[in-house]
Amino acid sequence: MQTLDWIVLSGFLFSLVTIGVWAYTRVKQSRDFYVAGGKLPWWLSGVSHHVSGYSGVVFTGYAAIAYTQGFTIYIWWALGISIAIFLGSGLIAPRWSRLRQRLRILAPTEYLVVRYNLSTQQLIAWSGVVLKLFDSAGKWVAIGILLNGFAGVPLNIGILIAGAASVIYVTAGGLWADTVNDFLQFIVQVVAGLAMFFIVMSHLGGLDSLTGIWKQLPPENSRIFNEPYTFTFAIAMFFIVFLSYNGGTWNLAARYIATPTGKDAKKAARLSASLYLFWPLILFFPMWAAPILLPDFGDPTKIYAGLTTTFLPAGLVGLVLASMFAATLSMTSSDANTISAVLSRDILPVILPKLKRPDGSTPLWLARLVTFLFTLTSITIALNNEHFGGVLGLIIKWFGGLVGLTAIPMVLGLVPFWKHAGPVAAWSCVISGLVAFIFVNFGLDKASLTTSIAVPVLISFIVFTAFEFAERSKPAVKKVEELIAGISKDEKNNK
Repeated sequence: MQTLDWIVLSGFLFSLVTIGVWAYTRVKQSRDFYVAGGKLPWWLSGVSHHVSGYSGVVFTGYAAIAYTQGFTIYIWWALGISIAIFLGSGLIAPRWSRLRQRLRILAPTEYLVVRYNLSTQQLIAWSGVVLKLFDSAGKWVAIGILLNGFAGVPLNIGILIAGAASVIYVTAGGLWADTVNDFLQFIVQVVAGLAMFFIVMSHLGGLDSLTGIWKQLPPENSRIFNEPYTFTFAIAMFFIVFLSYNGGTWNLAARYIATPTGKDAKKAARLSASLYLFWPLILFFPMWAAPILLPDFGDPTKIYAGLTTTFLPAGLVGLVLASMFAATLSMTSSDANTISAVLSRDILPVILPKLKRPDGSTPLWLARLVTFLFTLTSITIALNNEHFGGVLGLIIKWFGGLVGLTAIPMVLGLVPFWKHAGPVAAWSCVISGLVAFIFVNFGLDKASLTTSIAVPVLISFIVFTAFEFAERSKPAVKKVEELIAGISKDEKNNK
């Protein structure tokens, strides 16, 4: 990192704070803070959904996989997500926006009181908050690794720098600050990613290198599935990302909730799916080619930093680091915003009823305070990441293995096919999946990665669906029938 690089990075961080201050003026109540007043344009929602779906983990943990295992990372990660979001664009995404229209929800878990009952909502809300603490921590670790690789900044100091920047703008401006920053971050990421793509391609001899690198790499690097990322693993991950990217990950559901209509949410989802289909091919190319350019590189999680500092001139190095900062801050800040909504609207008022006003609204000061405290807690876990298996352990094993347990009753609960599955089904789904996760990760010796993430979500899905079929001899609960029917189409003249 040279002086010009630090200037570029500092300018980027300053722009985040500036947008936070601008958004602060737009936030008058908690409805603005959490769902942008339900007025988020579909194109901004789509870009934000895409950018919020990945972080610095792509440039650290996933970069290491691209370096060592090759093309398979595109298949089971980017392509799988693209297909999952596209399928959900018609089936799931519009229903989130319609929930806001019908129930005036501001948090993804609010509707669970109507769909199941209060105890089920509390179970899923508490479980999801704890899970997101680990997921967010993994993102902070990733950005710490990047700062260490680029500038030699100690890991914990890097985590604290990134955390401080995020706290300032998301606490001030809520979802408006978050989504507008997402758009800025996407522009920065595209410019930096294209710069890296073309410079690496020129070093390898031009356009022919797009296919030529695979002849110079080990044969297994060009395989669609490469151990331990097998076909079975890809199928398991597809099911998990279908649940996660269609609302099981709450900050992504919030992007749909904030759109004016279901039609807007559908367009946003298809934009995000398209970006996942094409952009990662450009993004990962330098990482796939890295074994040719930087053979025998020491720590694969720092390979993208190594490529940047080796091949890019001053200024562009800072821009690339800014783009990776952007990806991480986008996800962590959107997590903080959405988790704050769940805590302040669904959890804390149950414990302290006075925190919710008579009209059902949430005090704005509470929204900001909870956002700050959640971010602070996730940073604390990140500072102790080695106790949880490092960055890949936090993201793939812990989050991948546990997200489906709460996402199944939450996402599938929107779909008519599962309208008979009630509170008992939801509780059984979560508990059985948690028991399965504990067994395969701590009860078995050396369980494979596929087993660690596939078994819990499969058990949860089977249990939830079994209860659905067991209850079909009875009519569906009236309020559930009405809810699902009401979110099957947009309300007229209701934004």
